Amino acid sequence: MVQKRDFLYEGKAKRIYQTDDENLVWIEYKDEATAFDGLKKGVISGKGYYNNQISAILFAWLEEKGIPTHFVELAGEREMIVKRLEIIPVEVVARNVAAGSLSKRLGLEEGTPLQRPVLEFYYKCDELHDPMINEYHIATLELATSEQMDIIKKRAWEINELLTGYFKEKGIILVDFKLEFGIHQGEVLLGDEISPDTCRFWDAESREKLDKDRFRRDLGGVEEAYREILNRLKGGR
Repeated sequence: MVQKRDFLYEGKAKRIYQTDDENLVWIEYKDEATAFDGLKKGVISGKGYYNNQISAILFAWLEEKGIPTHFVELAGEREMIVKRLEIIPVEVVARNVAAGSLSKRLGLEEGTPLQRPVLEFYYKCDELHDPMINEYHIATLELATSEQMDIIKKRAWEINELLTGYFKEKGIILVDFKLEFGIHQGEVLLGDEISPDTCRFWDAESREKLDKDRFRRDLGGVEEAYREILNRLKGGR
């Protein structure tokens, strides 16, 4: 059984610990929440629990569908064991419906279905506030090789198609979501998390927001929204 060891570092949403296996790390999900590049901060009761459980369910399901991820196993209500990754500093955002920054940039009314899904890339760099970049920027900054980007794009399209259908069956519209990838023993794996923190989920009938936008926009009912997503993934409606 894998043992939790020394604390490594803390991010906005998670704490990372070493384990007695150099190829694995221990992740603890936090209740703290941030938005608008850290300008807004707060606590969402139970967020760590919900995001850990939701991510575990989705990672395991994607693995069954042939998408390699860093997920190994749950280690508690708020903790999981994952493969140690060398993170590729390119965040991938898949968009199916106009919302958030895309609505503002392209002048599209929020909720407008896109004629075809869109992939966007962002430089994972806090000092630069994660600017949007393209593949020319990625190449000149040597953030990822062309071969790695080919794999990332292929996987992102596959994940979008899989999850869009999966959530549709749960009565949820997958509006958009962020993905991160990393290298583990030479292989590109899906990492980070898939949760209401990193996805926009709307109820298919009411269009009610079931994600972190409730925190960003002071809509209230944040914990209830996270709980609803987990409930639906477990089969409830």
